[in-house]
Amino acid sequence: MLVLALAAGTVADAKTLDGRLHANMARRPSVPVVPLPNDGPVTSRNGTQLPPYNTTYYFEQLIDHTNPSLGTFQQRYWTTYEFYETGGPIILFTPGEANAQRPVRSIQRISHEPHHQRADRAGAERRDDRARAPLLRALEPVRRPVGAEPPVPHDPAGDRRLEYFAKNVDLPMPGGDAVKPGQAPWVLIGGSYSGALTSFTVVNKPNLFQAAYASSAVVESIVDYWGYFQPILEWMPKNCSADVQAVIAHIDSVFTSGNQKEINSIKALFNMSALTHLDDVAGALRNNLWDWQSLSPSSGGGLFFDFCDALEVKNGVSAGPNGWGLQHALQAWGSYWTNTYYALLCGDEDAVTCLGTYDPTQEYWTDTAVDNAGRSWMWIVCNEVGFFQEGAPKGHPTIVTRLVQPPYDERQCTYMFADAFKNLGHLPVPNVDATNKAYHGWFVQENHLFFANGHRDPWREATLAADGTHFKSTPGQPLTISDGFHCSDLSTANAQVDSTVLAVQQQALKTIAGWVAEWKPSKH
Repeated sequence: MLVLALAAGTVADAKTLDGRLHANMARRPSVPVVPLPNDGPVTSRNGTQLPPYNTTYYFEQLIDHTNPSLGTFQQRYWTTYEFYETGGPIILFTPGEANAQRPVRSIQRISHEPHHQRADRAGAERRDDRARAPLLRALEPVRRPVGAEPPVPHDPAGDRRLEYFAKNVDLPMPGGDAVKPGQAPWVLIGGSYSGALTSFTVVNKPNLFQAAYASSAVVESIVDYWGYFQPILEWMPKNCSADVQAVIAHIDSVFTSGNQKEINSIKALFNMSALTHLDDVAGALRNNLWDWQSLSPSSGGGLFFDFCDALEVKNGVSAGPNGWGLQHALQAWGSYWTNTYYALLCGDEDAVTCLGTYDPTQEYWTDTAVDNAGRSWMWIVCNEVGFFQEGAPKGHPTIVTRLVQPPYDERQCTYMFADAFKNLGHLPVPNVDATNKAYHGWFVQENHLFFANGHRDPWREATLAADGTHFKSTPGQPLTISDGFHCSDLSTANAQVDSTVLAVQQQALKTIAGWVAEWKPSKH
């Protein structure tokens, strides 16, 4: 098995435990980090000792695929052929807009999680019935601008670089120059945003991959993505939901009342008196809800449930389904935030530095280092996908403030990309219609494209499992939905405790094995 990962640079130091550079910015759709084996000797099936997973290789990638005369840049990748046997399928994992460490994790995860099981079965069920383990690889494509100016021309789906890599790379392994598309069946895998990239690539390059697997794929770009919190509202403990809704409604009411005494009281309760903008104060409380994205069937709890316990357990007794009510919940939330959570979220930073978003000179906005992966993702957000995680519309229950709406995030785009938007004359609105038109969004219809989603995924409403969509599963484009969270099907540990996740994985194994068995060599 061979794993490859491509990267442009390392990541700037994260400011929060979940990898964000600012604590009042939304979580990005990314593949969850799972426990991995320690780095150490890697041995192939025939006993040959191989380089460790974190060995870095370089590929000469074109700077501009429409003008090759501009030359190339060195695109890093990681690979292992630990389980590979000649003739097996080639599995390519694309982590999307991630830092240089995530591809290494992907290599290890693919090598030890359901992908290699899927691939082994695919190899074993080939037409000649000879078991051939796959070649596995993970890629981190360089697609978007980072730093002050785009270091490479814009490549919306990254498919040109994926294609150029697949057709031209000579892999550091025996026979590594003879496993290109047409010489071996290739399978593309992605999760979360890279799951969307998997779908996008199949749309743009329908003959490049024999099969594709998209987990929690956020295929539909949405500006006002208040739906992020809908699965959380549905699946969180009922008492916690009731009290959170009550607290948020109260805070929104006070913050729009003009009663400065009450406003100051709430700010002091949450130790955010120094913040002058009330949308920053109310928006910061989204962090307790964003922790839901870290959950998995096998996680056994986490910060999200610590938060709910802080609100709902009083003197050792849990509240009923209606919660304890506003008075207790407000004080309990404030106490948990100031005494426990703030230090986890912000460390020793003051509230303005950690949670304020109105100072355009703040380092978060002005850091144009090439290794600032967060900046690269924000460029996509501001121009193409949106995904602004705001309060629900009036008339719909909400567990986060309605004071934060798309203009709150669009303003931040003008801070981070001042030169790009300085002559716009209005706040930039992501062109999600163009993105959805180019890559078909929810309405993608391709062959040999497997979708896996989860009912409890906060990104569900941007996937083919979104409420009200009713998309049908077909033999060519299966749609499977477990009771899992975000990308839960990418971990065998989750399948061990959740039979619905196991069922998705088993269907994927069987389906992709059948697609691989249909492959025939061709001139590509």
